[in-house]
Amino acid sequence: MKIAAYCRVSTDKDEQIDSLIHQKEFFVEYAKRNGHELFRLYADEGITGTSLKKREEFKRLLRDGELGLFDMVVVKDISRFARNTRDLLELIEKLTAKGVEFISKKESIDTTTPAGKFMLTIFGAVAELERDYLLQRQHEGIAAAKAQGKYTGRKPKVHPNQKHILQRWRSKEITAVAAMKALGVSKTTFYRIVQKESK
Repeated sequence: MKIAAYCRVSTDKDEQIDSLIHQKEFFVEYAKRNGHELFRLYADEGITGTSLKKREEFKRLLRDGELGLFDMVVVKDISRFARNTRDLLELIEKLTAKGVEFISKKESIDTTTPAGKFMLTIFGAVAELERDYLLQRQHEGIAAAKAQGKYTGRKPKVHPNQKHILQRWRSKEITAVAAMKALGVSKTTFYRIVQKESK
């Protein structure tokens, strides 16, 4: 069985080298111990987990998985792989749809075993519960703030030259489209500003 290993390392160059060496040793040993072949170590350097677009090696891992170049993805810790449980579940679903299994050593997630699949189900349930609790707390917090007269909603951004731009538009020096472009707002927002200014 061919395995692909993935890791992310810090921005510090010395730490990157040290971390990559240690992680590669771990994955080589893991493959050897389980009778697998280490296909490739994919490593994103100096990139946070929040930006999937910037993680070039991660995107390459997913593309190679779709091409069937390996049978399994192994990570030491899911925080290196996905930024949250929701992303993790979606990514694993994409991989398993292509026949690629997933293993995270730290969290004991292993889609090749019933116990590992059960752990994944638990993660999914916990993620859904967390989302529900978060929404509930947000609604309760807004309701309480409104009751105390403290909630005014998100403050709209005001362009530093807003009055001058509106004045030029009113005096027909510039078109409404030009004014919207100068303010960086949509048509709806522009006329909402105009209405508010009129009052």
